[in-house]
Amino acid sequence: MENPGTADPVSTEPEALITQLAAGNLQAFERLMRTHNRRLFRVARSILHVDSDAEDALQEAYLRAFVALKTYRGTAQLSTWLTRIVINEALGRKRRQRGAGQRLEGDTAFDMDNQAAFNAIESLLSETPEDLAMRGQLRQLLETRIDHLPDDYRTVFVLRALEELSVEETSLCLEISPASVKTRFFRARQMLRLSLLRDVKAGLQDAFAFEGARCDRIVHRVMQTLRDTPGP
Repeated sequence: MENPGTADPVSTEPEALITQLAAGNLQAFERLMRTHNRRLFRVARSILHVDSDAEDALQEAYLRAFVALKTYRGTAQLSTWLTRIVINEALGRKRRQRGAGQRLEGDTAFDMDNQAAFNAIESLLSETPEDLAMRGQLRQLLETRIDHLPDDYRTVFVLRALEELSVEETSLCLEISPASVKTRFFRARQMLRLSLLRDVKAGLQDAFAFEGARCDRIVHRVMQTLRDTPGP
């Protein structure tokens, strides 16, 4: 495959960057991936629940996006356009898994009567501020509870709370009404207990962390596939 423009510096101007992407500039595409990796991985994982499945879906979505960039017309923000591709790829994988009879973890609704879990939360919240500074256990608990949110609420929560997208951006990504976004986010927060969210808000950015190794691994695999693919 020819790599047009890969020796040229990558522009930081949105319109010029899109032009470079559409021309197949691999350096520009690498920058695109590194900019959006964390959000897109979180979205894929919110649907598929398993890190490896989310990585596979993200890689395939990037390859699809690279081909489709030639037809990108800017009717939606690039980040929204990418998010839709990742959502469609993850949902397609989930449907295929269900069709193959595989059991998907986290498909059951969040158990509001799970008293043991709530007791653990209350115990953690009763600790001193010094103890709460050790966020590892809280983060693991929060990730587990997010995984067990019903499907319709989980991805909305990830986009609104973890990625801090606006209602309008989330609505566009998921193709649902702003009113539905607001309702689902409110109910998700209720399920996760507002008192817990207030105390762990500072740790939300660490949830489902997109480590440097994972980021590099996905970028490397996609870039290698693109470089090894023969040109038209």
